[in-house]
Amino acid sequence: MAWGNQTMVTEFVLLGLSETWEVKVLLFVFFLLLYTATVFNNILIFSSIINDHRLFDSPMFFLLAHLALLDLCLASFATPRYLFDFLAQRQAISFQGCMAQIFFLHFFGGSEMFLLIAMAYDRCVAICHPLRYASLMSRRHCIGLVLASWAGGLLHGSVQLCFTIDVPFCGPNQVDNFFCDLPLVIKLGCIDLYPLEVMMVTNSGILSLVSFIALLFSYAFILSTVRSRGSKAASTCTSHLIVVTMYFGPILFIYMRPGTQFMIDKLLSVFYVSITPFMNPTVYALRNKEMKAAMRRLLRNKYIK
Repeated sequence: MAWGNQTMVTEFVLLGLSETWEVKVLLFVFFLLLYTATVFNNILIFSSIINDHRLFDSPMFFLLAHLALLDLCLASFATPRYLFDFLAQRQAISFQGCMAQIFFLHFFGGSEMFLLIAMAYDRCVAICHPLRYASLMSRRHCIGLVLASWAGGLLHGSVQLCFTIDVPFCGPNQVDNFFCDLPLVIKLGCIDLYPLEVMMVTNSGILSLVSFIALLFSYAFILSTVRSRGSKAASTCTSHLIVVTMYFGPILFIYMRPGTQFMIDKLLSVFYVSITPFMNPTVYALRNKEMKAAMRRLLRNKYIK
Protein backbone atom coordinates (compact mmCIF):
# COMPACT_ATOMS: atom_id res chain seq x y z
CA MET A 1 0.00 0.00 0.00
CA ALA A 2 1.02 3.63 -0.46
CA TRP A 3 1.19 4.26 3.26
CA GLY A 4 3.41 1.27 3.93
CA ASN A 5 6.72 3.20 3.55
CA GLN A 6 5.60 6.25 5.56
CA THR A 7 6.37 6.92 9.20
CA MET A 8 3.56 5.89 11.50
CA VAL A 9 2.25 8.32 14.11
CA THR A 10 3.31 7.37 17.65
CA GLU A 11 1.58 10.23 19.45
CA PHE A 12 -1.19 12.76 18.93
CA VAL A 13 -1.33 16.43 19.83
CA LEU A 14 -4.47 17.55 21.66
CA LEU A 15 -5.20 21.13 20.60
CA GLY A 16 -7.64 21.72 23.44
CA LEU A 17 -10.62 24.04 23.41
CA SER A 18 -8.81 27.32 22.76
CA GLU A 19 -5.45 28.72 21.67
CA THR A 20 -5.73 31.91 23.74
CA TRP A 21 -3.88 31.83 27.06
CA GLU A 22 -6.52 33.83 28.96
CA VAL A 23 -9.29 31.53 27.74
CA LYS A 24 -7.18 28.48 28.63
CA VAL A 25 -6.85 29.74 32.21
CA LEU A 26 -10.60 30.31 32.48
CA LEU A 27 -11.28 26.85 31.06
CA PHE A 28 -8.83 25.29 33.52
CA VAL A 29 -10.63 26.91 36.46
CA PHE A 30 -14.03 25.94 35.03
CA PHE A 31 -13.09 22.29 34.48
CA LEU A 32 -11.34 22.06 37.85
CA LEU A 33 -14.41 23.31 39.71
CA LEU A 34 -16.78 21.24 37.56
CA TYR A 35 -14.76 18.05 37.97
CA THR A 36 -14.37 18.56 41.73
CA ALA A 37 -18.13 19.04 42.14
CA THR A 38 -18.86 16.04 39.90
CA VAL A 39 -16.56 13.74 41.84
CA PHE A 40 -17.87 14.92 45.22
CA ASN A 41 -21.55 14.61 44.26
CA ASN A 42 -21.28 11.20 42.64
CA ILE A 43 -19.12 9.70 45.40
CA LEU A 44 -21.53 11.12 47.98
CA ILE A 45 -24.54 9.60 46.20
CA PHE A 46 -22.86 6.22 45.69
CA SER A 47 -21.65 6.07 49.30
CA SER A 48 -25.01 7.19 50.70
CA ILE A 49 -26.87 4.45 48.84
CA ILE A 50 -24.52 1.57 49.65
CA ASN A 51 -24.41 2.60 53.32
CA ASP A 52 -28.20 2.76 53.64
CA HIS A 53 -29.63 -0.77 53.44
CA ARG A 54 -33.14 0.52 52.80
CA LEU A 55 -32.03 2.55 49.79
CA PHE A 56 -29.69 -0.15 48.52
CA ASP A 57 -32.55 -2.65 48.56
CA SER A 58 -34.68 -0.30 46.44
CA PRO A 59 -34.39 -1.01 42.67
CA MET A 60 -34.49 2.69 41.82
CA PHE A 61 -31.65 3.62 44.15
CA PHE A 62 -29.69 0.47 43.29
CA LEU A 63 -29.67 1.59 39.64
CA LEU A 64 -28.95 5.17 40.70
CA ALA A 65 -25.82 4.04 42.56
CA HIS A 66 -24.50 2.48 39.36
CA LEU A 67 -25.37 5.64 37.42
CA ALA A 68 -23.31 7.67 39.91
CA LEU A 69 -20.41 5.23 39.43
CA LEU A 70 -20.66 5.49 35.65
CA ASP A 71 -20.85 9.29 35.78
CA LEU A 72 -17.72 9.31 37.92
CA CYS A 73 -15.93 7.11 35.38
CA LEU A 74 -17.18 9.11 32.39
CA ALA A 75 -16.04 12.38 33.94
CA SER A 76 -12.62 10.93 34.81
CA PHE A 77 -11.47 9.27 31.58
CA ALA A 78 -10.13 12.55 30.11
CA THR A 79 -10.67 15.58 32.38
CA PRO A 80 -7.91 14.86 34.97
CA ARG A 81 -5.37 14.43 32.18
CA TYR A 82 -6.53 17.69 30.62
CA LEU A 83 -5.98 19.49 33.95
CA PHE A 84 -2.56 17.94 34.54
CA ASP A 85 -1.47 18.61 30.97
CA PHE A 86 -2.40 22.27 31.37
CA LEU A 87 -0.20 22.55 34.47
CA ALA A 88 2.65 20.69 32.72
CA GLN A 89 2.16 22.70 29.51
CA ARG A 90 1.97 19.44 27.58
CA GLN A 91 -0.36 18.65 24.68
CA ALA A 92 0.94 15.30 23.41
CA ILE A 93 -0.74 11.97 24.15
CA SER A 94 0.70 8.61 23.12
CA PHE A 95 -0.99 6.45 20.52
CA GLN A 96 -1.87 3.90 23.23
CA GLY A 97 -3.23 6.63 25.49
CA CYS A 98 -5.40 7.97 22.68
CA MET A 99 -6.80 4.52 21.90
CA ALA A 100 -7.47 4.01 25.63
CA GLN A 101 -9.47 7.25 25.75
CA ILE A 102 -11.57 6.17 22.77
CA PHE A 103 -12.24 2.78 24.38
CA PHE A 104 -13.19 4.14 27.81
CA LEU A 105 -15.31 6.93 26.35
CA HIS A 106 -17.44 4.41 24.46
CA PHE A 107 -17.31 1.80 27.23
CA PHE A 108 -18.63 4.19 29.89
CA GLY A 109 -20.83 6.14 27.48
CA GLY A 110 -22.42 3.01 26.04
CA SER A 111 -22.96 1.55 29.52
CA GLU A 112 -24.66 4.76 30.61
CA MET A 113 -27.00 4.68 27.63
CA PHE A 114 -28.15 1.17 28.50
CA LEU A 115 -28.42 2.00 32.20
CA LEU A 116 -30.59 5.05 31.47
CA ILE A 117 -32.93 2.75 29.55
CA ALA A 118 -32.99 0.37 32.52
CA MET A 119 -33.82 3.27 34.84
CA ALA A 120 -36.63 4.42 32.55
CA TYR A 121 -37.96 0.85 32.51
CA ASP A 122 -37.85 0.83 36.33
CA ARG A 123 -39.92 4.03 36.53
CA CYS A 124 -42.30 2.76 33.87
CA VAL A 125 -42.97 -0.43 35.84
CA ALA A 126 -43.28 1.45 39.15
CA ILE A 127 -45.83 3.93 37.80
CA CYS A 128 -47.75 1.86 35.25
CA HIS A 129 -47.65 -1.56 36.95
CA PRO A 130 -47.22 -0.89 40.69
CA LEU A 131 -48.74 -4.23 41.75
CA ARG A 132 -46.16 -6.16 39.71
CA TYR A 133 -43.22 -3.91 40.60
CA ALA A 134 -41.73 -6.18 43.28
CA SER A 135 -41.65 -9.20 40.97
CA LEU A 136 -40.58 -7.40 37.79
CA MET A 137 -37.84 -5.42 39.54
CA SER A 138 -36.51 -8.05 41.95
CA ARG A 139 -32.87 -7.86 43.00
CA ARG A 140 -32.01 -10.63 40.52
CA HIS A 141 -33.59 -8.64 37.68
CA CYS A 142 -31.85 -5.43 38.80
CA ILE A 143 -28.45 -7.14 38.84
CA GLY A 144 -29.21 -8.54 35.39
CA LEU A 145 -30.04 -5.06 34.05
CA VAL A 146 -26.84 -3.60 35.51
CA LEU A 147 -24.67 -6.43 34.17
CA ALA A 148 -26.32 -6.13 30.76
CA SER A 149 -25.61 -2.38 30.76
CA TRP A 150 -21.92 -2.85 31.58
CA ALA A 151 -21.62 -5.75 29.12
CA GLY A 152 -23.28 -3.71 26.37
CA GLY A 153 -20.89 -0.83 27.00
CA LEU A 154 -17.90 -3.17 27.00
CA LEU A 155 -18.97 -4.66 23.67
CA HIS A 156 -19.57 -1.21 22.20
CA GLY A 157 -16.21 0.12 23.35
CA SER A 158 -14.38 -2.99 22.15
CA VAL A 159 -15.92 -2.76 18.68
CA GLN A 160 -14.90 0.90 18.38
CA LEU A 161 -11.37 0.10 19.52
CA CYS A 162 -10.99 -2.87 17.15
CA PHE A 163 -11.99 -0.76 14.16
CA THR A 164 -9.72 2.14 15.13
CA ILE A 165 -6.52 0.59 16.49
CA ASP A 166 -5.47 -0.92 13.14
CA VAL A 167 -6.02 2.28 11.17
CA PRO A 168 -2.67 3.54 9.79
CA PHE A 169 -1.88 7.10 10.93
CA CYS A 170 0.99 8.54 8.91
CA GLY A 171 0.15 12.19 8.37
CA PRO A 172 -1.22 14.96 10.57
CA ASN A 173 -1.51 14.05 14.24
CA GLN A 174 -3.40 17.05 15.67
CA VAL A 175 -6.71 16.25 17.42
CA ASP A 176 -8.88 19.35 17.64
CA ASN A 177 -10.20 18.78 21.16
CA PHE A 178 -8.98 18.16 24.72
CA PHE A 179 -9.45 14.38 24.41
CA CYS A 180 -9.34 11.74 21.69
CA ASP A 181 -12.80 11.46 20.17
CA LEU A 182 -13.47 8.91 17.46
CA PRO A 183 -14.67 11.27 14.67
CA LEU A 184 -11.61 13.49 15.13
CA VAL A 185 -9.10 10.63 15.24
CA ILE A 186 -10.29 8.50 12.31
CA LYS A 187 -10.19 11.48 9.95
CA LEU A 188 -6.40 11.50 10.48
CA GLY A 189 -6.10 7.99 9.00
CA CYS A 190 -4.14 7.38 5.82
CA ILE A 191 -6.78 5.18 4.17
CA ASP A 192 -10.21 5.57 2.64
CA LEU A 193 -12.27 6.90 5.53
CA TYR A 194 -15.71 6.01 4.15
CA PRO A 195 -15.85 2.47 5.67
CA LEU A 196 -14.75 3.87 9.05
CA GLU A 197 -17.36 6.62 8.90
CA VAL A 198 -20.05 4.10 8.06
CA MET A 199 -18.90 1.99 11.00
CA MET A 200 -19.05 5.01 13.29
CA VAL A 201 -22.59 5.90 12.23
CA THR A 202 -23.75 2.28 12.40
CA ASN A 203 -22.20 1.57 15.78
CA SER A 204 -22.28 4.83 17.74
CA GLY A 205 -24.83 6.86 15.83
CA ILE A 206 -27.53 4.21 15.44
CA LEU A 207 -27.01 2.93 18.99
CA SER A 208 -27.45 6.45 20.37
CA LEU A 209 -30.48 7.12 18.16
CA VAL A 210 -32.25 3.87 19.10
CA SER A 211 -31.50 4.42 22.81
CA PHE A 212 -32.76 8.00 22.66
CA ILE A 213 -35.97 7.01 20.88
CA ALA A 214 -36.56 4.21 23.39
CA LEU A 215 -36.13 6.67 26.27
CA LEU A 216 -38.46 9.21 24.63
CA PHE A 217 -41.19 6.61 24.20
CA SER A 218 -40.71 5.37 27.77
CA TYR A 219 -40.99 8.80 29.33
CA ALA A 220 -43.86 9.77 27.02
CA PHE A 221 -45.76 6.70 28.21
CA ILE A 222 -44.93 7.52 31.84
CA LEU A 223 -46.02 11.16 31.42
CA SER A 224 -49.32 10.19 29.84
CA THR A 225 -49.96 7.76 32.71
CA VAL A 226 -49.13 10.16 35.55
CA ARG A 227 -51.16 12.99 34.01
CA SER A 228 -54.20 10.78 33.62
CA ARG A 229 -53.90 9.89 37.30
CA GLY A 230 -53.21 13.43 38.44
CA SER A 231 -49.82 12.46 39.89
CA LYS A 232 -47.12 15.00 40.75
CA ALA A 233 -44.40 12.87 39.16
CA ALA A 234 -44.74 14.69 35.82
CA SER A 235 -42.23 17.39 36.79
CA THR A 236 -39.66 14.72 37.73
CA CYS A 237 -40.10 12.93 34.38
CA THR A 238 -39.78 16.26 32.55
CA SER A 239 -36.48 17.04 34.27
CA HIS A 240 -35.23 13.54 33.43
CA LEU A 241 -36.14 14.13 29.79
CA ILE A 242 -34.21 17.41 29.75
CA VAL A 243 -31.04 15.73 31.02
CA VAL A 244 -31.47 12.80 28.62
CA THR A 245 -31.85 15.24 25.71
CA MET A 246 -28.75 17.18 26.82
CA TYR A 247 -26.80 13.91 26.87
CA PHE A 248 -28.01 12.36 23.62
CA GLY A 249 -28.45 15.55 21.59
CA PRO A 250 -24.72 16.37 21.26
CA ILE A 251 -23.83 12.70 20.69
CA LEU A 252 -26.33 12.38 17.84
CA PHE A 253 -25.22 15.69 16.33
CA ILE A 254 -21.56 14.57 16.28
CA TYR A 255 -21.85 10.87 15.44
CA MET A 256 -24.68 10.91 12.88
CA ARG A 257 -22.89 13.09 10.32
CA PRO A 258 -19.51 11.58 9.39
CA GLY A 259 -17.01 13.58 7.37
CA THR A 260 -18.22 16.99 8.54
CA GLN A 261 -17.03 19.07 11.47
CA PHE A 262 -18.24 22.33 12.95
CA MET A 263 -16.73 24.66 15.53
CA ILE A 264 -19.59 23.89 17.92
CA ASP A 265 -18.58 20.21 18.04
CA LYS A 266 -15.97 20.89 20.71
CA LEU A 267 -18.50 22.67 22.89
CA LEU A 268 -21.04 19.87 22.44
CA SER A 269 -18.47 17.22 23.38
CA VAL A 270 -18.07 18.94 26.75
CA PHE A 271 -21.75 18.22 27.47
CA TYR A 272 -21.56 14.44 27.31
CA VAL A 273 -18.15 14.06 29.01
CA SER A 274 -18.41 16.78 31.69
CA ILE A 275 -21.75 18.57 31.97
CA THR A 276 -24.05 15.53 32.04
CA PRO A 277 -22.05 13.65 34.73
CA PHE A 278 -22.33 16.83 36.82
CA MET A 279 -26.06 17.33 36.21
CA ASN A 280 -27.23 13.73 36.65
CA PRO A 281 -26.82 13.76 40.46
CA THR A 282 -28.82 16.97 40.69
CA VAL A 283 -31.71 15.70 38.61
CA TYR A 284 -31.84 12.04 39.64
CA ALA A 285 -30.78 12.25 43.30
CA LEU A 286 -30.53 15.66 44.91
CA ARG A 287 -34.21 16.42 44.30
CA ASN A 288 -35.23 13.23 46.10
CA LYS A 289 -36.09 13.62 49.80
CA GLU A 290 -34.95 10.11 50.74
CA MET A 291 -31.66 10.61 48.95
CA LYS A 292 -31.02 13.96 50.60
CA ALA A 293 -31.80 12.49 54.02
CA ALA A 294 -29.38 9.61 53.42
CA MET A 295 -26.62 12.02 52.34
CA ARG A 296 -27.16 14.16 55.43
CA ARG A 297 -26.90 11.08 57.64
CA LEU A 298 -23.70 9.99 55.92
CA LEU A 299 -22.08 13.42 56.26
CA ARG A 300 -23.23 13.73 59.89
CA ASN A 301 -21.79 10.32 60.76
CA LYS A 302 -18.55 11.03 58.92
CA TYR A 303 -17.75 14.55 60.02
CA ILE A 304 -19.90 15.30 63.05
CA LYS A 305 -18.88 12.92 65.81
